[in-house]
Amino acid sequence: MAFNGTWKIDRSENYDKFMEQMGVNVMKRKLAEHDNLKLIIEQSGDKFNIKESSTFRTKDFEFTPGVQFEYSLADGTDVTGTWVMEGDLLKGTFTRKDNGKILTTTRALVGGEMVQ
Repeated sequence: MAFNGTWKIDRSENYDKFMEQMGVNVMKRKLAEHDNLKLIIEQSGDKFNIKESSTFRTKDFEFTPGVQFEYSLADGTDVTGTWVMEGDLLKGTFTRKDNGKILTTTRALVGGEMVQ
């Protein structure tokens, strides 16, 4: 269970440009700069249990790779999508419900850090 553990976001590169392309307004992008996100991931069999905590919210959810689920981003945007395992990578594809834009993301463990 490689992703098990507590992970803290310590840097974000090009995050503002990414959020702008996804249609996030400037106020929410500025707030996101100070989010201080921490993830606690526990994988049990096929299920991932996630606890997200940040400056602005705490949220618990679970997912099974390959199974679509609904999720609300930190800015309140609702998405539907899936995570899939591809080797040592966790890849997500999500569609915003409000504007149909597609978000893709990859999580990998590199040198003891989670990179997204």
